[in-house]
Amino acid sequence: MFVVLKKIIQIYKLSNENKVDKMHNLNEDQKVEEKLRQLKEKYEADGQELSVYLEGLLNSQYLNYWDYIRLETLLSLQNPKTNYPDELIFITYHQITELYFKMVLHEISQLMDRERVDGEFFLKKLTRINWFVGHLISSFDIIAVGMEQDQFMKFRTALYPASGFQSFQYRKVEIASTDFINLVSKDHRDDYTDDYTTIEEMYEHIYWKKGAIDNRTNQKALTLKQFEQKYDAELIKLSNEYKFKNLYSIFKRLPTEDQTSPEVIAAMKTYDSYVNINWPLAHYKYALGYLRRSKEPVDSTGGTNWQKYLPPRFQKQIFFPDLYTCEEIENWGKSWVEAEVFNKM
Repeated sequence: MFVVLKKIIQIYKLSNENKVDKMHNLNEDQKVEEKLRQLKEKYEADGQELSVYLEGLLNSQYLNYWDYIRLETLLSLQNPKTNYPDELIFITYHQITELYFKMVLHEISQLMDRERVDGEFFLKKLTRINWFVGHLISSFDIIAVGMEQDQFMKFRTALYPASGFQSFQYRKVEIASTDFINLVSKDHRDDYTDDYTTIEEMYEHIYWKKGAIDNRTNQKALTLKQFEQKYDAELIKLSNEYKFKNLYSIFKRLPTEDQTSPEVIAAMKTYDSYVNINWPLAHYKYALGYLRRSKEPVDSTGGTNWQKYLPPRFQKQIFFPDLYTCEEIENWGKSWVEAEVFNKM
């Protein structure tokens, strides 16, 4: 009796397993049929035959990781100019930096291209941007303290007149973040008070051009001349395109409850301080460590006057000035100096 019962149970289980397998196969077939129907609609809408594309899929190879990220190409892009080992770290880190800028611009472009932006979507994208820039700042010690100073002081002479000052993407991030008037040198902002001022008029007084004056001649450094020749026309074009769809403009079009949201304002201020305080001052701390010998400063590779160009208290570059009190603007960058310099002395 026990044996018979056991056999019945086995038959029952096997029957159920077969039913489950059949049901699974049926579900899979239905899924495939539905996907094929959707694909057929997609390709027919463009006058294409689905069978041709399915044949191409049949003949194609499986995707792999190294081809997907173009690994061999990526690893071939580091081409140091000297034999000092740390130059590879230097160039690799700067390439990583440019990829981070690309991700920031990718997020901002999604805000620009969206027809209507609500507070939730705005905060989601801005939070992600802050992650990217925050990680970038925290990683800067890779070159700020992670390279041998002797090596850096030697291989840097082979880099003239190239300079991180020439980062087109960083300039693009700035332009995409705020109204152009906020990028004008503080000494000239009051010269442009009406709505009829053009980008072209203001562009010549964009703040970073003052940072590329040759210390010896008081003329434009070759670093700036090269950059202007290659990118001026494109940057002016982008500035006009972003005039009413930069990050600050998008913020000012949000509903009032979103503009006054403590969470949104905090995220805006974080981004502002990351880009205009923490990032330039991370470079300033690095320059102080590497480019000063005794009491005499060493010129940057681009011949720029970095001592005046990098500190935020000299530039007062603020993306979202309406979000701050007069006292906060007056003390712009002071908290970073206290935390990173005075508290570590």
